[in-house]
Amino acid sequence: MKIEVWSDFVCPFCYIGKRRLEKALEQFEDRNKVELIFRSYQLDPDAERNSEDHLYDVLAKKYGMTREKAKEMSDQVAMQAKEEGLVFNFDTSIRTNTADAHRLTHFAYEQGKGLEVTERLLKAYFTDSLHIGDRDILSKLAAEAGIDKEEAEELLSSDRFKDTVEKDQQEGITLGVKGVPFFVFERKYAVSGAQPTHVFLDVLQKVKEEAAVNISTEQEVSNNDCSDGTCNV
Repeated sequence: MKIEVWSDFVCPFCYIGKRRLEKALEQFEDRNKVELIFRSYQLDPDAERNSEDHLYDVLAKKYGMTREKAKEMSDQVAMQAKEEGLVFNFDTSIRTNTADAHRLTHFAYEQGKGLEVTERLLKAYFTDSLHIGDRDILSKLAAEAGIDKEEAEELLSSDRFKDTVEKDQQEGITLGVKGVPFFVFERKYAVSGAQPTHVFLDVLQKVKEEAAVNISTEQEVSNNDCSDGTCNV
């Protein structure tokens, strides 16, 4: 079973949703048969790499509220994160453009370390308050996740995977992504937002049951005479 997740590294609900999905997978007996892939979706592709704007000020402007209200809203999100075992430090978070972080993740998938790098980048932004737009920091984080640091530096100094990031974004829009996280199961079912763990578990079971029905049908068909390479109804 393939699960694709459109997300961004500065989206708090993407980290919360990731944890909830992982908890559902822990309860799913066929979890070893699940392929999990994170797709790129930048919430703000035009964001500055070295922004001096604080998160609370950005939220206040975006939603037409006071800075105090924006902080209160962020504190509530941090409480949700805490329930999932996550620590969010919004006070010291560093806003940036996530294009390079996404490019690094695509490179990591080539190295078999996509999930490890995804997790490290999310923790770096939300918990460690690191600048995930800084290429030196990104290469160090990649090394922590098992990627060769020099190879990561070479990748980040190029524009490799830039088109892949943009392709993911456009594909997400085509699939109906209007916000992240957006979870797609076997290109059949979609779950929008950081839904409760039981919701993810229900979808996992449903996809599994449908796959079992399809296999059963295929086995019935295979018992017919298909000697010429086709099966006639």
